[in-house]
Amino acid sequence: FEAEALSYDYSASVDCLAHPQKPLYNGGIIQNPELNNGLQGWTAFGGAIIEHRESLGNKYVVAHSRNQIEDSVSQKIYLKKDMHYALSAWIQVSGESVPVTAVVKTTTTSKFAGIVSAESNCWSMLKGGLTADTSGPAELYFESNSTSADILIDNVSLQPFTDEEWRSHQTQSIEKARKRKVLIRAVDEQGKPLRNATISLKQNRLGFPFGSAISGDILNNTLYQNWITSRFTVTTFSNEMKWYSTENTRGSEYYAVADAMLQFAKQHNIAVRGHNIFWDDPKYQPSWVPSLPTNELNDAVERRVTSVVSRYRGQLIAWDVVNENLHFSFFEDKLGQTFSAKMFNEAHRIDAQVPLYLNEYNTIEDRRDGTSAPSKYIQKLRQIQSYPGNGGLPFGIGLEAHFPAVGLNLPYMRASIDTLAATGYPVWITEIDVENQPKQTQVFEIVLREAHAHPKVRGIVMWTAPSPQGCYRTCLVDKNFKNLPAGNVVDKLINEWSSGKLSGTTDQNGLLEASLLHGDYEVKITHPLKKNYTFTQKVEVTPTDDFKNTKKFVQLFMK
Repeated sequence: FEAEALSYDYSASVDCLAHPQKPLYNGGIIQNPELNNGLQGWTAFGGAIIEHRESLGNKYVVAHSRNQIEDSVSQKIYLKKDMHYALSAWIQVSGESVPVTAVVKTTTTSKFAGIVSAESNCWSMLKGGLTADTSGPAELYFESNSTSADILIDNVSLQPFTDEEWRSHQTQSIEKARKRKVLIRAVDEQGKPLRNATISLKQNRLGFPFGSAISGDILNNTLYQNWITSRFTVTTFSNEMKWYSTENTRGSEYYAVADAMLQFAKQHNIAVRGHNIFWDDPKYQPSWVPSLPTNELNDAVERRVTSVVSRYRGQLIAWDVVNENLHFSFFEDKLGQTFSAKMFNEAHRIDAQVPLYLNEYNTIEDRRDGTSAPSKYIQKLRQIQSYPGNGGLPFGIGLEAHFPAVGLNLPYMRASIDTLAATGYPVWITEIDVENQPKQTQVFEIVLREAHAHPKVRGIVMWTAPSPQGCYRTCLVDKNFKNLPAGNVVDKLINEWSSGKLSGTTDQNGLLEASLLHGDYEVKITHPLKKNYTFTQKVEVTPTDDFKNTKKFVQLFMK
């Protein structure tokens, strides 16, 4: 079935182009997707006037004379219940850059399908999608809050996938992005191939970084420690590195808990993400900070970034520099609009090797929030990049992924990661959880699978730190550290995402080939002619930078 299923196209563009690219999937179910046949299949929506135009050999449709937000151009389609629809379109506007939203209107509701910040004189790619709740006729149209803007549309695609096809994409992606072929050759002391040697492989550590946030309570709780260390390879401290924890009283720094947590993580070979240097939400500042005069706030900020980044220099795998600075602007409002860019610059100056992340929510998880949509996120990233000295900084894409109780949209989630990954920066899911709802555990598993299977996602941290006060939204364990349903999901996925134990026999050339999930392995070799002797070697199976499945070659000498 997987061989027959239409592959998913993970490509996206984040550049504004003079010519739009060809429609994905040849347009899917869209009629006349390239507008080569005039306005066939396309009609005016609302009170707009639409025209077919051509520029530089490219044909497109424009909606003008718009008086209402929804006045635009549309095409009638037919949706099938539970099908996943991948949407893409190339969009341009007249005048200033404005957001343009794709909407699918059914007989009962309107469903958001994607958003892009469109510009004049060049084409921007909108990539999104939706899952159909019911079967029936519908209409795809494009709207903008700016009624003065003409909307230009070209090369539209809407491709349906069944749920089975969608899952097959995940399987295909894992085979390509999370596995690597390993060729093992067994030879004797003369270098001659050993036929019929038994090769046993045991994976000791997952290659894909997967973990949970932790709280300071772990330091004095053996059950907590054992539960975390037996499962995970990466963590984030829920609060202990944040400014309100390390300098609760002005001038009195306290790092004892964060230091001890970092030492604990190191002892158990668990990588740590630095979270965070600053948080732009006014609600989460140290109590003494909001009342500071500008010059004193500036001094306090300089001390903070120098203190925390210097203290943990070279010990972390990431820094969340200014947390949630698309939704909030506490520091920008007080210290100027270049605050975030300046802090990225200073963090890099102190800790040059660690990637610096823009960490935000509702970028992939809640499509109703346009504040941090992928195109807005990329605009903010480019603004930070444009600050003098920031051009070559090691940026990272941090996606919190706090999924709401309603409105899961897997095609939008996948398409949004596609778009963000097109920047070329590493993508991490940094705080994933699901709001309480009847199907919370089921949705939690679905979004974890989707995130892990995306070829550009480099790691996942769940926002599931246990504490005496309870977890944030998704609880993995009870107070005795016995698994709750979500904890069972995590254990099931860890088991699936690891190779476990494998064995095989070498062929006449002493060769054995295996497709292995990335990670650390212990390889044992035995041979019937060399009784009572077992040779053991450790092997690391790592991803290739370009995701091309080049083979790793391992030669084992058996004396």
